[in-house]
Amino acid sequence: MIVLTVLVVKPAKAQNIPKSDSLVNWLRPAKLVQEAKPDQVTRIPKQLTEVESAITSAQMLLVQSAAPNTPPTSVVQVTAVKANPTAKGLEIILQTTKGEQLQLVNRSAGSNFITDIPNAQLRLPSGETFTFRSEKPIAGLREITVTNFDANTIRVTVIGEGSLPTVELFDSPNEGLIFSVASAASSAQQQPQTQPTPEQQKPGNQAQPTQPSTSGDEPIELVVTGEQDGYRVPDASTATKTDTPLRDIPQSIQVIPQQVIKDQGITRISDAVRNVSGATIQSGYGNLVGDVNLRGFVSNSVLRDGFVTAPFFTDGANIERVEVLKGPASVLYGQSSPGGIVNYITKQPLNEPYYSAEFTVGSYDFYKPSLDFSGPLTDDKRLLYRLNISNENSSSYRDFINNKIFFISPAFTYKISDATTLNFAYEYLDGNFGFDRGFPPFSAFSNLPRNRNLGEPVDYQIVQVHRFNVTLDQQFSDNLRLRSGFTGRFEYLNGEYSNQYADVEADGRTLDRQLSGGVSYNDSLTLQTDLIGKFNTGSIAHQLLFGFELIRNTSRNAGFIFNGDFPKIDIFNPTYGLITYPKTLESFGSASISNTQGIYLQDQVTLLPNLKLLLGGRYDFINNGTQEIDSIFYDEAFSPRVGIVYQPIEPISLYASYSRSFEPNDAQTVNKQFIEPSRSTQYEVGVKAELFDKRLSATLAAYDITKTNIATVDPKNPDYSIPVGEVKSRGIELDIAGQILPGWKVIASGYLNDASVSEDSDSTIIGKRFQNAPYHGASLWTTYEIQRGDLQGLQFGAGLFFVGDRIANQSDPYTLPSYVTTNAAISYKRDHWGASLNFKNIFNINYSETNGYLIFPQAPFTVQGTISVTF
Repeated sequence: MIVLTVLVVKPAKAQNIPKSDSLVNWLRPAKLVQEAKPDQVTRIPKQLTEVESAITSAQMLLVQSAAPNTPPTSVVQVTAVKANPTAKGLEIILQTTKGEQLQLVNRSAGSNFITDIPNAQLRLPSGETFTFRSEKPIAGLREITVTNFDANTIRVTVIGEGSLPTVELFDSPNEGLIFSVASAASSAQQQPQTQPTPEQQKPGNQAQPTQPSTSGDEPIELVVTGEQDGYRVPDASTATKTDTPLRDIPQSIQVIPQQVIKDQGITRISDAVRNVSGATIQSGYGNLVGDVNLRGFVSNSVLRDGFVTAPFFTDGANIERVEVLKGPASVLYGQSSPGGIVNYITKQPLNEPYYSAEFTVGSYDFYKPSLDFSGPLTDDKRLLYRLNISNENSSSYRDFINNKIFFISPAFTYKISDATTLNFAYEYLDGNFGFDRGFPPFSAFSNLPRNRNLGEPVDYQIVQVHRFNVTLDQQFSDNLRLRSGFTGRFEYLNGEYSNQYADVEADGRTLDRQLSGGVSYNDSLTLQTDLIGKFNTGSIAHQLLFGFELIRNTSRNAGFIFNGDFPKIDIFNPTYGLITYPKTLESFGSASISNTQGIYLQDQVTLLPNLKLLLGGRYDFINNGTQEIDSIFYDEAFSPRVGIVYQPIEPISLYASYSRSFEPNDAQTVNKQFIEPSRSTQYEVGVKAELFDKRLSATLAAYDITKTNIATVDPKNPDYSIPVGEVKSRGIELDIAGQILPGWKVIASGYLNDASVSEDSDSTIIGKRFQNAPYHGASLWTTYEIQRGDLQGLQFGAGLFFVGDRIANQSDPYTLPSYVTTNAAISYKRDHWGASLNFKNIFNINYSETNGYLIFPQAPFTVQGTISVTF
């Protein structure tokens, strides 16, 4: 990650400037494309005798007419933007190894000098987009911004204070594209152009371009902010599997970037979704499970870099950002919840050396050191690596919980050629967790202290996870790309739990318990291939995605359960350690297998520059079977999506969409037949806005979801189910993220959600709210970093997180009360070093979460400190 915050740059010494005899090899005028005549591109000189005078003023770059731009031939990746002081002012460098391929379209508007580069994108080596901004860098300039104007265009804007700035453009083979901007004082000193003197007209004295200079006696302080360390992310791949700006997607999608994760001191990565409207946490069992409830429905599967995986414990050491797609996602990912899906994007290898070490210490004996190393392994930077390692040792505010978690993840990128890239990543997690089953959702447990654990001190769960991912990216041409990936996950679970709850006896304090446990092996293999093509039909542009996916999941369990005379426990005055483990247990074994084949097609259609259409559909073929029944369940499902985006003015997007999804049911009827998948339909409309010159983004969405064929308990045979239930969820959501002023960042959300049971075999629950679906909620997190002076780099942060009341379980109307938690943070970074303190639940609010049945008390006031060093 490149961090551009407050940057003080000292000029280099004059002797570092190349000698004049080699100047042409170091610095060349950049080629320009004028809108008036797109075919007239200034050729870059190859010999000293061919060098012409550089463009010396924005006045020379004005648009002569409104002819259309030359379509881009190849999208060049600009990996960084740097600001350096010069004797005349400053230079802005767009770093790329393909500077000679950049096309420039220049114009002016008032005191603004604007350059569009219609064949380039600002994109970090890790693949993330970013924005460069410098306010009042030198005398005579109000602001310089470098942003991604759209999916293929970079826009450079230089805003003068009252007059058009003086700008020179150069192309450097070693640096990239250079914008040399003169200060007001320097411009005032410039003399009008005159005819060359006789001495200048002699052979061999051709005019030389004015090169950026690094000489000067005094350092210049540049105040620079960038989206690399910001809260606003302009695009994401989860919604379309293509690099599409969020403003062009007819669906609500929110991104929690790395900087929010760091600023909030998030140690359980699923907590990041607390910043998203309509999202509530369903993690339980000592935070082992990472379920998230979106728009009233549990998202019981998550994505890892676009591949479906289990929502079991996810270590955040190698997670770069979290993308949350609201609403049905089956059109691209198959079986999924209608509320949405969470995609964890991992850190990718960088082409520049990067070394980071971090150590976090917190309340309840929390210790977690971590390392993040990356860079090239070869001189030509074709082979890159990244290595993330962490080791957590922690206790808990809950009794008997002690965790030891080791995580390592090496990743490699091999650029076989300019058009072919091979990626490989591996993860290994070894966790030894104390087991916490929480409390049943009965009022008797509401008065228990939050540290109370009704299991036994010896309860445990061991988790070992291996995961690998191999992807091949082949760019056949500028308009045709093939991306194929294969991923596998192998999970081993071993546990013993003595608190399988039955019920509380009539005295209101004696809890019946039982012993269970066993070993489980869960394996998952996925093959995913996408072909992406761009073409035009007349004036209409298309980006077509065609793909198929094969998924195979297997599960094998060898468990035991003991229902005999197992020690009961007094929930108000528990006594532990009275267990005599039985010699004979009722053992059981089970196995299941699931095969899914999916084929999908998507077309992103640009009807007009401000009118875009999204069409897509997926067909899935599903085979599920278990050891307990003879027959194998088979089903087919079609999931369509249609959406439209209209942008009446540049910062505003109006959108509407329709989509469907499905979820297979693992419930069985009394004749041991699988219930057919649940089907869901969503209608959504919304407004997306980019405010404060694209520093702040906002999404306002309204939705209506209907989920049918929900499995409910068979009233005649309670051990089985029948397909009767239906749930409707309607709501409105607001999400805001970005930068209000330099150094002042914010991420906020708010929502209203009405999720209720509309049909069911039990008429008494029709019309009642759906489980773990709060009616309203909100969040606000903001930070401010001092930009200048002795305290430069000091940052303060504070936040509020509100969740409304909700019922814990559909069959028992126990209501969890609403709550508001308050968090704060203070951090300081200077040069390579950083330190931070996070204060969570400052007012020690006693609150709980639920997983749809059990409830889990959450942490009291805690303090967490982190020190880090980065090179």
